[in-house]
Amino acid sequence: MVSISIVCLLSLFLLLPSPTITAVFNYKSALSKSLLYFESQRSGHLPHTQRATWRHHSGLADGLQQGVDLVGGYYDAGDHVKFGLPMAFTVTMLSWGAAEYGEQIAAAGEDRHVLEAIKWGTDYFVKAHTEANVLWAEVGDGDTDHYCWQRPEDMTTPRQAYKIDTNKPGSDLAGETAAAMAAASIVFRKSDPHYSHLLLHHAQQLFEFGDKYRGNYDKSVEKVRSYYGSVSGYMDELLWAALWLHRATGKREYLDYAVANGLYFGGTEWAIKEFSWDVKFAGIQVLAAKILLMEEEALPESHQKVLQQYRAKAEHYICSCLNKNNNGSNVLRTPGGLLFVRPWNNMQYVSTAAFLLTIYSDYLTAASEKELHCDEGTVRAADLLDFAKTQADYILGNNPNGLSYLVGFGRRYPTRVHHRGASIVAYKESQGFIGCTQGYDEWYSRTKPNPNVIIGAIVGGPGLRDEFLDERGNYMQTEACTYNTAPMVGVFAKLHSLAQTHLSKGSLPLLSKKNAGRLKRLGS
Repeated sequence: MVSISIVCLLSLFLLLPSPTITAVFNYKSALSKSLLYFESQRSGHLPHTQRATWRHHSGLADGLQQGVDLVGGYYDAGDHVKFGLPMAFTVTMLSWGAAEYGEQIAAAGEDRHVLEAIKWGTDYFVKAHTEANVLWAEVGDGDTDHYCWQRPEDMTTPRQAYKIDTNKPGSDLAGETAAAMAAASIVFRKSDPHYSHLLLHHAQQLFEFGDKYRGNYDKSVEKVRSYYGSVSGYMDELLWAALWLHRATGKREYLDYAVANGLYFGGTEWAIKEFSWDVKFAGIQVLAAKILLMEEEALPESHQKVLQQYRAKAEHYICSCLNKNNNGSNVLRTPGGLLFVRPWNNMQYVSTAAFLLTIYSDYLTAASEKELHCDEGTVRAADLLDFAKTQADYILGNNPNGLSYLVGFGRRYPTRVHHRGASIVAYKESQGFIGCTQGYDEWYSRTKPNPNVIIGAIVGGPGLRDEFLDERGNYMQTEACTYNTAPMVGVFAKLHSLAQTHLSKGSLPLLSKKNAGRLKRLGS
């Protein structure tokens, strides 16, 4: 039997042809590329440090018609509307990842980039919150925008801006934006205390506005209904905002709010199998469970009882992802092992699940509770992280198609992403105006790969049978969204840190016993 070094084994492993084998991925590269993606989605006047060089300034007159400065922020996906609700959720998830894994992100050399990604969103929210009870909800019109296929630099579609106020409330939007700013205030607390305080001030005002003037924002801004309608209503966002404000301020009043409204608002009642820009219950329940697990403060018995109810629902979500619930209340999986919630942009639910599983594993471990109990048996905290890793690895290429769904990562990834800017020659290369129909005729219908690689974007992903068609017109699978990538920033940072720890101990990173055994046999 010939002995082969760890380096040689690792090289052999990376060259294994079967995509169903657990792979060893460069999570640091995945983290870096994920953060680069947000620069591709920037609206407004781009800084000289812009790394996605195929992009240029756009939306420089946003808000001008309404007499307000709404320049900046993010485009949510492959179009050019600035939708407030998914943008705020994106920033909340980026901030949550940075709050949990800031040290790991810094160790990977990406602390500046994560702060920049968050701040590009929060700077816009500060602008959009023009009065205590006014928040600008949207810039652009989804209907007219989708009739055009143009670069953002060439936009000719209307840039009408829409707001919520006391006459047209939007508690869900106000709540999510409050959550984003509260979470971001935690991240900036040490590096920029003044900015952190500013964000917290806006967060508190927005929460009060959303709570006092209750209503769904899609009833006040009807234009958004076909694109980001609030199916779950506003109660989850108010609980979400309250818990983030409690974490940011330490004030008992916000926790009291979440406890008092847990039953009525559904936080302790809804057993959910998804976590998304619309449905926040699973995230709320995990945040509430953390307070209980960490024993962060002395709580009356009444509070502990309600937090236990939150925790039970959080663990229902965790168990549903692990296929450990009974009565058919588990999340479906593809044959390749990917969580599957619905055909349209399924990866958004995969990335949020991977994030919640990762942090809940950490919470359990920190609380010295190494396991939780599901209907179908006990699972260890380590099992949660292991499964989160399978989802991350599937995204990065360990799947039946051998395809990375993180654009720009690995040797094979989608090249015809449904994205206007990426699919048309870069503005800096060709500044000739490209009109609405011209874009469709000359660029959308092309079968060639996009001229610009939108690095770090996580596309909608494969269907229930792991099938994937890399075509620009297949927007259900090839369009990418900011809230797909945002949760994975924290996950990749955690996995990179673990991989470094394993390597420093002289072992292969994060290999199951089965695959480690296969490597040993290959080296025999």
